[in-house]
Amino acid sequence: MPLKDYYQLLQLPPTATAEEIKKAFRQQIAKYHPDKVQHLGQEFQEMAAGRAAELTEAYRILSDEGRRAEYDRQIAAEAGATADVERPPQGRAAEPARPASQATRPGAAESAGPHTAPPPPPPPSEPEAPRGSRFTQERASRDAFVRKALVGRVRQALDVVAGGYDTHEVRGFDVALNPKKKLFGGTKGPHLLVRFVETVNGDSITDAWTQAAKAFPTDDVCVFLMGSGIAPAGELAAAIAEQRRKTHGKSKVTLIPVDSRDWDARIPTDAPPVVRTLLTRLRTGA
Repeated sequence: MPLKDYYQLLQLPPTATAEEIKKAFRQQIAKYHPDKVQHLGQEFQEMAAGRAAELTEAYRILSDEGRRAEYDRQIAAEAGATADVERPPQGRAAEPARPASQATRPGAAESAGPHTAPPPPPPPSEPEAPRGSRFTQERASRDAFVRKALVGRVRQALDVVAGGYDTHEVRGFDVALNPKKKLFGGTKGPHLLVRFVETVNGDSITDAWTQAAKAFPTDDVCVFLMGSGIAPAGELAAAIAEQRRKTHGKSKVTLIPVDSRDWDARIPTDAPPVVRTLLTRLRTGA
């Protein structure tokens, strides 16, 4: 069985320092701590526990100089064996062996009928996916599962706190709700949009803000930008201030960065009441 690529698991190069390994482990394991996933259901909790065990084993090996050196030797040996299997032979390619009917006498190939032709070679076997590719695919499937679980959690909360809304589809967002039209007029609430990203940072704020303003150029719209990683508060504030400056007088966007691991959020003072109600529901489940 191929060795697990612990560097890929921690998203590190093989040249990573001990400090980089420690930092990467802490960042990764935080995403799967039981306290962070207790609201996502039993299936995801079990998956998160398995992921945490893998990360812990990777850190146990790579944080110890002796174990890491032995692991690196095994990885190198495995890579060398794979290369030997895949490397083409040097020089002139070997001639395929002749069928027994042709080896017995010269000219047999010319005089033999079609029924004596050699059988076709077996189809080539499927090449095994590179170790890094396997981990990338596995991480992508797990990330998709996390996103699905989080979307379900948010939808449940919205069903309770946003009774005056209809589900809608807005390109680029995982959840979109439009306020229902008032029968006799009156004030409507803002459009509600939810987008999940890996990390909430300046770039993701800019993109989400731009897409929301494009979808609703004149209406109030509230964007919940959620991620399992979040940039420092200064970066978030600067990005939001820049977007407000650019769209001043053109659109009415309120963006709330949310850490989906514990639902901690940076709520602006002018956020509509539904924002705090929804976040309270997400944190407490009540």
